[in-house]
Amino acid sequence: MKALSCFFLSILFFFIGMSVLQAQVETNSRTQNVTIDTLQRDTIPTDTSRNNFKEVNGQDTVHMKDQGGLETVVTISANDSSWNQVSKNVLHLYKGAKVKYQGFELAADYIRLDRNTNVLFASGVMDHNGKYVGRPVVIMPGESPIAVDSLLYNYKTQVPKTFGVMTEVDGGYIQAKEVRKNIYDEMSLYKGLYSTCNLPYPHTHFGIQITKGVITQKQIIAGPSYLVVANIPIKFLAIPFGFFPKQDKKSSGFLFPSFGEDAARGFAMRDLGWYLTFNDYWDSEIRGTLYSKGTWEANVRTQYMVNYKFNGNFSLQYGSYVQGVEGTDNYGRDKNFRFTWNHSQRQEANPGTSFSASVNFGSRNAYRNAATTGGYNPQQAINNSMRSSVAYGKVFADGKVNFTANMSHEQDLSTGALTLDLPTISLNVATFNPFDSKDRIGEQKWYQRITVGYSLQGQNRIVTTDSLLFRKESLKKFTNGMQHNIPVSLSLNVMKYFQFNTSFNYTERWYLQSVRNRLVNQPYGFESVKDTLQGFKRAYDYSVSSGLSTKIYGQMNKKIGKIEAMRHTVTPSINVNYRPDFSDERYSFYRDFTDENGTYRRYSIFENAIYGTPSAGKSFGIGFSVDNTLEAKIRNDKDTTGTGVKKVPIIQGLTFSGNYNVAADSLKLSQISFSGRTALFDKKVNVNFNGNFDPYTYDKYTGNRIDRFAIKDGTLARLTNFGLSFDYSLNPKANQNRSDNIDSLRSSMPNLTPEQAQALARISTDPNAFVDFNIPWNLAGSFSMNYARVFSREKQRMETRLTSTVNVHGDFNVTPKWKVQFNTGYDFVQKEASMTQISIYRDLHCWDMSVGWVPFGTYKSYNITIRAKASILQDLKLTKRQSHYTY
Repeated sequence: MKALSCFFLSILFFFIGMSVLQAQVETNSRTQNVTIDTLQRDTIPTDTSRNNFKEVNGQDTVHMKDQGGLETVVTISANDSSWNQVSKNVLHLYKGAKVKYQGFELAADYIRLDRNTNVLFASGVMDHNGKYVGRPVVIMPGESPIAVDSLLYNYKTQVPKTFGVMTEVDGGYIQAKEVRKNIYDEMSLYKGLYSTCNLPYPHTHFGIQITKGVITQKQIIAGPSYLVVANIPIKFLAIPFGFFPKQDKKSSGFLFPSFGEDAARGFAMRDLGWYLTFNDYWDSEIRGTLYSKGTWEANVRTQYMVNYKFNGNFSLQYGSYVQGVEGTDNYGRDKNFRFTWNHSQRQEANPGTSFSASVNFGSRNAYRNAATTGGYNPQQAINNSMRSSVAYGKVFADGKVNFTANMSHEQDLSTGALTLDLPTISLNVATFNPFDSKDRIGEQKWYQRITVGYSLQGQNRIVTTDSLLFRKESLKKFTNGMQHNIPVSLSLNVMKYFQFNTSFNYTERWYLQSVRNRLVNQPYGFESVKDTLQGFKRAYDYSVSSGLSTKIYGQMNKKIGKIEAMRHTVTPSINVNYRPDFSDERYSFYRDFTDENGTYRRYSIFENAIYGTPSAGKSFGIGFSVDNTLEAKIRNDKDTTGTGVKKVPIIQGLTFSGNYNVAADSLKLSQISFSGRTALFDKKVNVNFNGNFDPYTYDKYTGNRIDRFAIKDGTLARLTNFGLSFDYSLNPKANQNRSDNIDSLRSSMPNLTPEQAQALARISTDPNAFVDFNIPWNLAGSFSMNYARVFSREKQRMETRLTSTVNVHGDFNVTPKWKVQFNTGYDFVQKEASMTQISIYRDLHCWDMSVGWVPFGTYKSYNITIRAKASILQDLKLTKRQSHYTY
């Protein structure tokens, strides 16, 4: 509303500009640096030699001096026409009329200046459909635009009167049938409405109807007011008067809860809270959830953002959750916490340097309990781990050297196992050609193709449990080390059709700890003891490999039905690799030991080291693989010329691979692995499969492989495992349509606020978190099956393990404003349905309504939510899903 008052003070300058422009039109010459006496009444001469109407073409500007003697410019324009009614001293501007003065702008489809009555009038017009369009809009520098149905301003008495005012205030909109201003810069409001909807006539909204009110620079004083929901007045909630302070910045306020019922915890009031704003850079939400049977949860979430530098958020959640039925043995309370922190840095803020954080840490049941208190995220409910990472990166030497430092954590929620890396560092040097020259002329020689690289990794790690983490003895369990790696490689084309690759790889490891096994004489006999020795130790290994590959093409040009041709591509490859036996005594990496039972074995002094130990046993292997692709050219029926064809992949990849170790004394041949993928029905269905064949048979008493080929028992090979999966989408263009909508909005709104830009980034990176009303329907799902032959030690025999599940999810519009979303699945082996969720969404333009229902299972419940929608979501017709609470 501050902009409205500034607008009325600026109207006088507009009138001065019109006077100067009037003189210019009559003389048909531009007048510059003219000092205007605003007390003089008749500055527009009357033209008696021409018609009473004079046209002002296009846009024009006037250079003049204001009362302070400073030069200023007034610009007027109209898309249709501008007429000066000379005999009546009236200037008319039609269709897209604009008046600009020092950042102030008035736009309307009709503007009239009457010199006889000293009144400026601006309004919209009726179009050919009978709609009122082109309402006056006032824009002041740094202020929100103010829209009105029409306005009158007497520039002599400086008394304005506006009709049908609408302006934005802190995300809400104030509208009024009539507004008047007095000499004290105060405005009286008649039949006003404060609403969350930006439509001129809100069809569905939540607002407060104000019968009469007064607006000053610092507050709004209202007379009798009452609540209006969806155009239904609720007058029994009326108040006789109200006082609302005005602020030019975001303010703190109440966060309305949602309501529902959980089968185990009772009736619920979820996410009741308070919003706190501290400044333009950070704010917080404090929310609480309460159930009728005693479960409660509190959550504090803080967001921060500095434009063009960085942004992020962190949250802390703590709750007390009732388990079981009161009065039974399984009754109790489970107290959990969870802390998250996400941070990202804009690349342009510090070129060459990056910093990011994704922290997720909490107690074992944090996910499960969060799912029962209103999240209803099926994936989160079955999540069994937590991971965190805080990373810093720096690029040196024109991008040739890259350094990163990372702190991370991984937590197994089922066992409580905890792994902390504090920190992990890496330094990587891009590969280069040491024998090549910048001054080389012509093609590279073979030795100039040799490339060399270097990488360094360092790590300090502790493996413990969440219950022992903060105990003193845990600090002694840190293990650390560094690893250097130098790869040398060469790639050449041989005899035109073959690709030859050879490489040498050297790895060195540095450790501050090693182990030693020894026997200790105890009163009850000898006992094996493993000591940890402190001190610097180094270990190294190296290997050499060479490979040869080519491509073989086969093509069938015979037409079969719609098939015009088929092409089969085979890519065979073979490689030879060698690695010496680093358990040999000359390397001193392994030692011999005989335990108390007289069992002899050779062990590595680097057992359980971070970067492992050099391998024992000589390896001289021959690896082989064959990859196949098959595609067809099919006649395109949509091509009316009859000559168009399209390529259809039949097999996108079918690969067989294995290895033969010449140096091994037994079991020289490895398992034969195979994998493949393809797409069916115009790429609507993706198919993936993989498995392993074992050429050897097994010991029926232990299940171990033995050195006897399966073909001797009547089978070529044993199928040890096989996996098959289908992913399908009956509307695969849904995500593309959403991406197009986002791109269209981004181009149509180039001046996004930081909050809008941040919201749009979330939508782009996490599209599945939103329900898109622009997409009428979408149906997707997956099927997976896994087969494995495993040895059961209990039953002393080989058994078949089989899993088979199907998942279906999708949504569809019942009407343009109603959408139903569902997610369900079925386990064919367990013969039970997976977690099923049904959600119903109603688009209320500036508000959302959603109903979530879990009909059966552990999380059986329902939830009803009504909340205001972010403005960026209104433009995209998106609604936030039940399981996310970003907005």
